[in-house]
Amino acid sequence: MKIGILGGGQLGRMLIQSALKYDDEFYTLDPASDAPCNNISHFTQGNFNDFETVLNFGKDKDVVTIEIEHVNADALAELEKQGIKVVPNAAIIKTIQQKILQKEFYKTYDIPSPEFQVVWNSDEKIMMPLPFVQKMNTGGYDGKGVQVIRTEEDYQDVWKEASVIESLVDIDKELSVIVARNESGETKTFPVTEMVADPKLNLLDFNICPVFLSEDIQKQIDSITEKFLNAVNSPGLFAIELFLDKEGKIWVNETAPRLHNSGHQSQEGNANSQFEQMYRVVKNLPLADTDAFGYSGMLNLVGAEGHAGKVIYEGMDDVLKLPKTYIHLYGKTETKPGRKMGHINVLADTREELMEKLVKVKSMVRVIAE
Repeated sequence: MKIGILGGGQLGRMLIQSALKYDDEFYTLDPASDAPCNNISHFTQGNFNDFETVLNFGKDKDVVTIEIEHVNADALAELEKQGIKVVPNAAIIKTIQQKILQKEFYKTYDIPSPEFQVVWNSDEKIMMPLPFVQKMNTGGYDGKGVQVIRTEEDYQDVWKEASVIESLVDIDKELSVIVARNESGETKTFPVTEMVADPKLNLLDFNICPVFLSEDIQKQIDSITEKFLNAVNSPGLFAIELFLDKEGKIWVNETAPRLHNSGHQSQEGNANSQFEQMYRVVKNLPLADTDAFGYSGMLNLVGAEGHAGKVIYEGMDDVLKLPKTYIHLYGKTETKPGRKMGHINVLADTREELMEKLVKVKSMVRVIAE
């Protein structure tokens, strides 16, 4: 099959790497000439937000998918009309890529998500009590386009763009569950992972699997995934980011209609990775076994503060000597502060051992510039 991917970043790269053992042709579209997919696919440099560019890219493909949701969904809808398979479908991409539509989607289908107010412009009065979270309607990812407003003084920092104003959850844990459904209607769910964020960068720092959850909490998550898949009514792989509050209630933070950072540890930690699963979804093949092997975790390799330019990875030789430790670099030649350049997966027999190894590895590696 000729499989087109909108976006040529690391998620697309790892999807293609996983699928190279099969017989398909991969085509990618990305605005950056040096995108991570440029040398492992039939690469087109172009704007995946431009209607005509996306239409021309997709019209001769058997199936088109995404590795970033900020694409031209109207062009994907037109491709569907022309008989091209789009996974996930254009309608759910359009819903999820706009935070306002995404929140209204949760409300419509009784999927628990924090209370919210929609603000379309700066003239509208914010009615949510302090503290609250502001999420820009479009364009946010990796912690960008999201901020917490805690005090009256912080009101001066409120963005003027269309946004969701959301009540602040008293968070005990941040969790993620990755679910998949193929065109035949078969579904599979990966074990829930815990996400530990870097408070300074607002980026995922560690990812830990499995998580000890009570029967009640697991039931809440199972109910959410079932409601979500029924409501979406589309083949796809979806990462549902969740909050567990201090009273034991689960809330949906947001959803990504694609491969996700919170599933990277599945590369070595599960019987099959999220990338293998996504390939099978795109091809409408039987879905893969998602069982976890003991404890697994991931840490992001991000550009160090004060470093921009040609990348150097300090400490990698020492990491390569460690058992059950796996390096994944993204093929990015230029680093800058906070930029995701790769990740490292770790396996362990206990949660305590896993955390010790993750903290140790993090202390050993720095992503700097020449």
